[in-house]
This record gives sequence, structure tokens and C-alpha cells, in this order.
Amino acid sequence: MINQVLKIVFGISITCCAAVVGVAQAQEPYPNKPISLIVPFWPGGLTDVVGRAIAEGMGQHLKQTVVVENKPGVAGSMGANDMVGAKPDGYSLTLAPAGIFRQPYLQKTRYDPIKDLTYIATYMDYDFILAVKDDSPFKTVEDLVKYAKQNPGKLDFSSAGRYTGNQLMMVALAKEAGLDVVHVPFRGDSEALMALLSGQVQAVVSSSTIIPFLKDGKVRALATAAPERPAAFADVPTLVELGYAVTVPSPLGVAGPKGLPPEVVATLEGAIKAAMEGERFQRLIQDYGIRTNYMDHKAYTEFAKRTFASEKDVVEMLGKD
Repeated sequence: MINQVLKIVFGISITCCAAVVGVAQAQEPYPNKPISLIVPFWPGGLTDVVGRAIAEGMGQHLKQTVVVENKPGVAGSMGANDMVGAKPDGYSLTLAPAGIFRQPYLQKTRYDPIKDLTYIATYMDYDFILAVKDDSPFKTVEDLVKYAKQNPGKLDFSSAGRYTGNQLMMVALAKEAGLDVVHVPFRGDSEALMALLSGQVQAVVSSSTIIPFLKDGKVRALATAAPERPAAFADVPTLVELGYAVTVPSPLGVAGPKGLPPEVVATLEGAIKAAMEGERFQRLIQDYGIRTNYMDHKAYTEFAKRTFASEKDVVEMLGKD
């Protein structure tokens, strides 16, 4: 009888201890395990390289590993797709390029960019640069515009692909100046630049990938689509300076599934800001001419709402297939 009582008491004690341990584990401060961060582009590109620096810096700040997973395709929206149905606990995150706001107007998407995502913080802006070969007769944007007006449908330009910010810069300029230009899309900046250098096209709109070619004197930058001259392109005028009301905002940041708790969002905001101050990220700013842009959760969320609302008009301007 005594043995049975002892067994019951012992069993209750073990159960209680296990329950206490379980509660303690559940109450461990975030994060207490590795975090997954999707980079929705191929490895090795600018977005991937900078994204990995952000992941490393976040991990150092959080004292937890941030594991990068590349998921390219569908104009950088694979990460947004994966956030649908993901547990809102802060362990599933994605980079959120501006293209995710455009994609729902082009095809049916699994995600709604406003209802299905929590926007945490941005850390950089893509810059877009209109450029020509070093031996091009176009010395300025005015030269290019004059030629295009005199030769409708004869000026062609390459870009990183359809419906990209690259294409948008030139199409918006063409609309402002009343030009008829031909778009030749490629798969990424590198291919678009090679098309320019090989003489396949007369102009290119590239991101900061163009910097080494500028330094080597192989290409000439005519203008940027930034609101102000980026430090990496201090000698290049903006289209706004030249009298064209054309800017192409394209911030890149981190997002998670809908319903992320405010305390988790605040923790991740701090980690992203700390990563931006880290040695690796600061080095990449110099090497790649990156323009930093920090928007916190509130500002990023408002940007997302405004941008998604305006993208329908952008798609109509670019021309939907």
C-alpha cells in the first residue's frame, strides 16, 4: 500500500516537473532557436550578398543563427508566398523586394501583400542608372531624348527583366518626354550590361551592378532615378534635376507572416538596425555603392500600403501581356 502511494506521488512529481519545464521553455525570450530568412533571388547577386550580411548581423545581435535560404523565381515573390500560413512566431522571415506589390496585378498570387505580411524594417534602396557605352554618341540624357524624338521606335534599351524597376525608369522617362522606345528584357543586370557592351542595344538601365563597368570606363552613366544623387553616383544627375518628374523608389527590407507579435517585431527591428551598423554591411555599402534606407515597422507598413495601391497604374504604364 505504501509502495503504491509512493509510486503515485512520484509519478505526480515527474508530471509536474515536466509541466514546469515545458512552461519555462515556452516562456524563453525570443529568439531561442535558429531563424529562417528567405532570399527570393539566386545566390551571388547583389540582393543575396547584402541579404546574407544582414542575416549575419541580425544573428550576432540576437545571439542566434539566422539561416539564409535562396528561393528564386516569380519576380522575387517566392518568400512572400511562403509567409502565407507560416506560424507568426518570428522564426520564418523573408526579404521583401518592391516587386511583390506589382506581382498581384500581373498574375494570380497566393499572397495578398497587405493582408498576409508583417513588414518589419527596410535596410537599403536599389538605385537605377541609365547608361550607354563609353563610345556612344549620347553624352547626356538630352542627346538621347533628342535622338529618340527624331527616330521614333529606333532607340532600344536593355534591362534586368520585364516589370522591374529598371524597365520602369526608362518607360517613365519615355512617357515624360514623349518618346517611343524599345525594351529588350534580359535575366538580370549582368546579361543586360553584356547586351550593351556587345552592341546589341544602345542603352541600359542597371542597378549598382554597373559600378565596376563605370570605374573601368566601359560605360557612361547619364542619369539616376533616385530622388537625390546617391553617394556612389555623386557625379551623375538625377532625372528630377534634368527636369523629368521620374523617381523609382525600390526599398528592400525584411517581412514576416501576418500577426507577428509587437514584441517580436520590435526585437527584429532592433536586430536589422544593428546589422546595418555591422562591419560587413558597412563594407558592402562601400564596395557596391549601396544607398541605405531604414524604415521601421510603422513607416514600412505605410509604404507597403501606398505602393500596392499605386502599382495598378504602374502595370498599365509598363503594359501587361
